Amino acid sequence: MTALHLRGVVLPAAEHRDLWIVDGRISTAPVADATTVAAEGWIVPGLVDAHCHIGVDANGAVDRAEQERQARTERNAGVLLARDCGVPADTRWIDDRADLPRIVRAGRHVAVAKRYIRNFAVEVQPEELVATVVEQAGRGDGWVKIVGDWIDRDAGDLRPCWPAGVLAEAVAAAHEHGARVTTHAFGEEALPDLLAAGVDCVEHGTGLNAGQLEDMAARGVALVPTLINIDTFPSIAAQASRFPAYAEHMVALHRGVRTMVATAKEAGVAIYAGTDAGGSLAHGRIADEVAALVDAGLTAEDALGAASWRAREWLGFSSSLDDGADADLVVYADDPRKDVTTLTRPLCVILRGQVVPQRPPHS
Repeated sequence: MTALHLRGVVLPAAEHRDLWIVDGRISTAPVADATTVAAEGWIVPGLVDAHCHIGVDANGAVDRAEQERQARTERNAGVLLARDCGVPADTRWIDDRADLPRIVRAGRHVAVAKRYIRNFAVEVQPEELVATVVEQAGRGDGWVKIVGDWIDRDAGDLRPCWPAGVLAEAVAAAHEHGARVTTHAFGEEALPDLLAAGVDCVEHGTGLNAGQLEDMAARGVALVPTLINIDTFPSIAAQASRFPAYAEHMVALHRGVRTMVATAKEAGVAIYAGTDAGGSLAHGRIADEVAALVDAGLTAEDALGAASWRAREWLGFSSSLDDGADADLVVYADDPRKDVTTLTRPLCVILRGQVVPQRPPHS
């Protein structure tokens, strides 16, 4: 395998230095006859989409050809690590492909019967939740996903999915089996029981209040707000004329989400960038999510870290480009901390030590 050489400003330390890549790892020692692939630029640890669904579209599981297309789209956008927050397809074959992103899986969504998107989740009754969570812990890579709330058509609005006691047992069981628990939560009502149960991460979190955010910060509970997904709430509401309370609620949640994220930042909550790609949202939009986090009050550097070095560390991967680190990185012509739109224009993507072909991020 030919050694590679890069020179540029290496983030997050912002040091101008040379890097060499040998056998898929970073080396700080010069390597003779290495091929220079970037003579100047801004070098960033591989991007992370912390809420991504490779292997699904709006109708459920997709075949391998579509899984590969989705994975390539993420990779071409600089996403070299994805946390899959629930998918009904078996994507393990991707682990054997050195040219496709690394994936950290959460098994399938666990949802209450007849209260979630068709063909996505394992749908169970409350008395089956604990056993199902244990089963999905075995299918994942250290994560389980529980759907905490969804529309209750009888009530005409968002409602919690599980009794508090069952939730607490399920989260404890996941932890006993070595899995962290993340939860889907749009509204307000489900959050007290989910947080009391000890979940490790909240997806979306549009209903979170200041007190809950302070509690999350104190206990190390993460937030992945998926802002570009929340920006679809008004269109969802426009199609929900049969459920006016739900429609009004979704619009209100959208209206307040950036204030919620700003409050979370102020409280010290660990925030990570996730697009919720898959289903109805296109893949390859991590740059849009980073820009949305900046719009919500994060600095460009904080938002970039939420989609790169901090997210990588959170998921157990190399968070810097020091000697011996995984050679997963993206090179940009300009400083993405000054202009996050730079993230839409990667000059060079290197995954597992190999330069990958560049295509338009949304191809």
